[in-house]
Amino acid sequence: MATTEDRTVRLEPPRGLDRAAGVELLGDVHGSGYRDGASLVRRADGQVVQLGPLMYALLDAADGTKTNAELAAELSDRLGRRCEDVHVARLAEKLAAQGLLAGSEANAPPRRNPLLALRWKVLVTRPRSTRLLTAPFTPLFHPVVVWPVLASFLVVCWFVLFRKGIGSATAQAFDHPALLLLVFALTVASAGFHELGHAAACRYGGATPGGIGMGIYLVWPAFYTDVTDAYRLPRGDRLRVDLGGIYFNAVVAVATAAAWLAWRVDALFLLVALQLLMIVKNLSPVIRSDGYHILSDLTGVPDLYAHVGPTLKRLLPWRRREPSALTGKARALVTIWVLAVVPVLLSLLAGAVLLLPRLLASTWDSGQRIAGAIPHEGTTGVLASLLRLLALALPVLGSALVTQRVARTALDRAVAWTSGRSVPRAALSVASALCVVGIAWAWWPSGQYRPVTASASGTLTDLTRMLGSPGEAVRPAPVAFHFRLAPGRHLAVAMVPRGGPTKRHPAFYFVPGGGGDPPATLVDDGSGLRRTVAFPFSLPKAPGPGDTQALAVNTTDGGVVYDVAYAIVTVDGDAPVANRNGAYAYASCRACTTVAVSFQLVLVVGTSHSIAPVDLAGALNSDCPACETTAIADQLVVTLTREPPAELVQRLQAALRRLDAISLLGKDGTPDAVAAQVDAVRQQVAQILADSGLVATRAGTTTAQTSTAATTTSTTTTTQQTTTAPAAATEQTTTAGTTTSAATTTGETTTAETTTTEPATSTESTTTATTTAGTTTTPPATTTTP
Repeated sequence: MATTEDRTVRLEPPRGLDRAAGVELLGDVHGSGYRDGASLVRRADGQVVQLGPLMYALLDAADGTKTNAELAAELSDRLGRRCEDVHVARLAEKLAAQGLLAGSEANAPPRRNPLLALRWKVLVTRPRSTRLLTAPFTPLFHPVVVWPVLASFLVVCWFVLFRKGIGSATAQAFDHPALLLLVFALTVASAGFHELGHAAACRYGGATPGGIGMGIYLVWPAFYTDVTDAYRLPRGDRLRVDLGGIYFNAVVAVATAAAWLAWRVDALFLLVALQLLMIVKNLSPVIRSDGYHILSDLTGVPDLYAHVGPTLKRLLPWRRREPSALTGKARALVTIWVLAVVPVLLSLLAGAVLLLPRLLASTWDSGQRIAGAIPHEGTTGVLASLLRLLALALPVLGSALVTQRVARTALDRAVAWTSGRSVPRAALSVASALCVVGIAWAWWPSGQYRPVTASASGTLTDLTRMLGSPGEAVRPAPVAFHFRLAPGRHLAVAMVPRGGPTKRHPAFYFVPGGGGDPPATLVDDGSGLRRTVAFPFSLPKAPGPGDTQALAVNTTDGGVVYDVAYAIVTVDGDAPVANRNGAYAYASCRACTTVAVSFQLVLVVGTSHSIAPVDLAGALNSDCPACETTAIADQLVVTLTREPPAELVQRLQAALRRLDAISLLGKDGTPDAVAAQVDAVRQQVAQILADSGLVATRAGTTTAQTSTAATTTSTTTTTQQTTTAPAAATEQTTTAGTTTSAATTTGETTTAETTTTEPATSTESTTTATTTAGTTTTPPATTTTP
């Protein structure tokens, strides 16, 4: 939008004033916010120019055949005020300065190129094609259709936002790259459908829509629709055109919900969520989107940004009484908009400068992980990864572009304003130097180049705090703990709740100590890391007397690590049975296989009044794409009538030695393959004991069995699964008691516990923890206690 300027342009004496070729009269702006009204014309280059009533009437009357005297008489009749030849000449000079009169086309100012505008536009449909495309969709704006669609849209919003949620949709889309690409394609199509909504609303109101095209908005691809002809419509019809795109987003959301009812593909709800985000974004009055045009039509001021400077000047105490071309209501609304949008734009600019280091670090960190996983993905996975990389790069490019464009525009205007004025030019030089120093201070590495973590909430409160204390963002305080490690690679354990750490569900980190320091246990509750000493989970300790442990740690890309441990433990007399059996498999590498298997057979001879063995299995993948990590702990507790003979012990040991063959699986050591061999050994041991005739059996006794399984899946994220299954605690008596069992699941830790208060002859506990690569989600652990 361009406004007229007072510039003197000399014209050759024409035979009669005439409009320039291609000039189109669009008519008056209905509901204009200007005191004298406003009218619009469009030049041949597509630039729309706003004119006052006198200039528009003269341009309308100019046909190349009338003299200035005849034009003055016609203007007098039209406007009801006296107009002389000299007035016509002055108005003609202003029209010629805009390139609107024949022979003055070279005087036309270049098309305005505001910061927040589309560039590199390409026409997709011509006006005739647009009219054909909109024909089937204009009935959607009939009130009989609009109200049911809006009611259905509200129901869909309630269901998605408050009932169903988008967690399952996100997990399904990211687990299946083909679905993610499908959602992306549908989102792009819905953006084009959004623009079709504006064109259809324009046609429904009686105006003629122009072409639909694509362009670049800062760095993001965007669609646009030429609905300039809608300016001639009444205000209500123009508002319908402004809201037509958002209304079509609601239509897409309702249609998507109907598709979900038919096919039950949760990933479709991501498309609904994206429609809601598009609606919220387009309602913003800050950028030149639907919200901006809605406010423009409500105020009757076509170009709000042209009034930012004059409005700010009139807020100065000594310029408050300066006249305004706007009506009182329009002036008040524009002033409110200026007072709201200017701080927002300045805050976004400052945030772009201060947050650029974090954006760069986050982009680099996430980009490395995504790019590193590409070689292990299929075609659809590669396309999805490339899409994620593009989504990572665009915010950085946009932030840098906005900063550069704003700085260049401000500098150009400041240079023009201070031209020929030494004192202002010196002040400008000092201010420019201070800005350069400030940007260098903000971007000079000093600890701020760290990726954004899940603990960073990113709320408006945080942004306000950062703008109020930029030094804390640019020069972040060092972490309030320290520890020393020997050179080399070290394995650390992290437990991070889904959705990021909070005060109620904090994250915990375990780092091995070094240089005489104890191991560091760190907690993050959303406000930063700090040291802690209490936590319900501990790293595996060395096995004690009567304990069995297998620990497999793999840090070699493509490496294969197996650790298999087994033992036969005999408990005599009244000694308590509190033996621990643990299997731990930790991996931090690429495409590696890590397996830990621990099998413990506890033979209780005689009567024990305390039987509470513990079976543990933990598998952890830390930044471990395309790797498989398995931990299986199998514990069998059996009560015998007497001391086992050497021959029986030898047969049991021979059966357990079959576990050594597990390591021969190598890279083929899948969880199912490992579990099959362990299960075969367990069955052989149970059969040998049954054939021995030494297993205690008496009337009223029972056999208690506890089986717990947990599975964790991961690619590049850090996950942990710890399963604890204490075997049955049994006190032998002469009377039968009762059996109670409980299973609890908390976060990423699953605990199964069985307590039996009656004689038990054998207790079997199997704990399996498996970590395999292939998805970024972590299904909850499952606990079964028969």
